[in-house]
Amino acid sequence: MPAHEKLNYVELPARDLDATRRFFAQVFGWTFEDYGPDYIAFANEGLDGGFYRADLEARSEAGSALLVFYSARIEETLAKVEAAGGTILKPVFEFPGGRRFHFAEPSGNEFSVWSDPVT
Repeated sequence: MPAHEKLNYVELPARDLDATRRFFAQVFGWTFEDYGPDYIAFANEGLDGGFYRADLEARSEAGSALLVFYSARIEETLAKVEAAGGTILKPVFEFPGGRRFHFAEPSGNEFSVWSDPVT
């Protein structure tokens, strides 16, 4: 049962639902359920959500929220993102909480991956 007044679901645009599906399946192991020709949904990935067909993209530079993944092995995750056709928008950099990079998936939506600081 969803928790009362807690974030539960996120929806994002996608120009190419098939490419977006392949990317997240390859990099993060996601599976999707189709809801007609213009919507795919994912579940049990930390936050449930879906992608709807649209000629838009979610980018932080345009004021969009930034969804951030955690990785215990950031360099491995970066390599998987690149191998799956993601575009690195900001290479790995340090910030006060650790290290992170930003990428765009094939439909152009921006995400980030963070990891603990190097010790």
